[in-house]
Amino acid sequence: MSLIEAGGIDCDIHPAVPNLKALFPYLTDHWRDIVEQRGVHELNSIAYPANSPLTARPDWRVGGVRPGSDLELLRQHALNPFQTSIAIANCLYGVQLLFSEDMGAGFARAVNDWMAAEWLDKEPRLRASIVVPVQNPEMAVDEINRLAPDRRFVQVLLLVMNDTPLGKRHYWPIYAAAEKHGLTIGVHAGSAYRHPVTSVGWPSYYTEDYAAQATGFQQALTSLICEGVFTKFPDLKVALLESGFTWLPAHLWRLTKFWRGLRMEVPWLDRAPADIVKSNVRLTIQPCDGPPTQEMFQKLMEHMDSDELLLFSTDYPHWQFDGEDVLPPGLSPATARKIMIDNPRATYSRL
Repeated sequence: MSLIEAGGIDCDIHPAVPNLKALFPYLTDHWRDIVEQRGVHELNSIAYPANSPLTARPDWRVGGVRPGSDLELLRQHALNPFQTSIAIANCLYGVQLLFSEDMGAGFARAVNDWMAAEWLDKEPRLRASIVVPVQNPEMAVDEINRLAPDRRFVQVLLLVMNDTPLGKRHYWPIYAAAEKHGLTIGVHAGSAYRHPVTSVGWPSYYTEDYAAQATGFQQALTSLICEGVFTKFPDLKVALLESGFTWLPAHLWRLTKFWRGLRMEVPWLDRAPADIVKSNVRLTIQPCDGPPTQEMFQKLMEHMDSDELLLFSTDYPHWQFDGEDVLPPGLSPATARKIMIDNPRATYSRL
């Protein structure tokens, strides 16, 4: 029996910019001239490789169409089958890769205006994340303030691996603006590739890069907690997107253990890291890296020590599951409803 709840809120789908020319109507004359004269290439480097099986399920691939770039296909593949009432669009486009702060700001503005015109205006079930130029927090705040009056934008999108750890004060103006406007911070798998994605250097294969994202999320969460982000911004909600979640209990156990022994280093933390996560951090359910049996998954949920941490997501068009097996087996109807509806609504106040 399917536990999919009608009216579920999908917290991670990926509309894709089909090509650079699609952004031309939304770029200023200056940046459009720069793109044409300098021959700027497609900024798809933070997206999955086009031909990787992970990039799209076989039944979600249509010849000649970049996965995720067609609105009608998104309706057919992701919105209608899962009876979705709201889906949050996270556009993975290489704005964060640009070394020019000004160009990053110009492209972020274009991507956000493209999202509003080509997706949000045409499909009332869609909401979106604000893509920001993290290269320059002041410019990022300007973009947040520009779009905040549009309530269809419910989140600020960051990559899990940037120039510096996400808890650093470099990013605090972004968090302040997000908290001010009731926007969640969405931290998505991906890297600006300024530094290796592993702690000991560059890997050889994409498989290693993909697997390293989980440790990237562990580091980012640790940084956000230990640097005091949630002490400074107690109302801020952070959603870890495409992070997996089975690593969380063991990581929090270790982090909380060392916090108890080293509290003098972080005196601003007035409660345990595990308690901070319960109040301020959420994780999307795809990719579901849970154990293979219902009994083992139930034990995992006990270790999570909360039924409020997980958010429904399909991760469309990425291939994380087949058919409608978006929820792991062994959930009770009450837990399924919390994951699909109640937890997302509590996480995204602008819904």
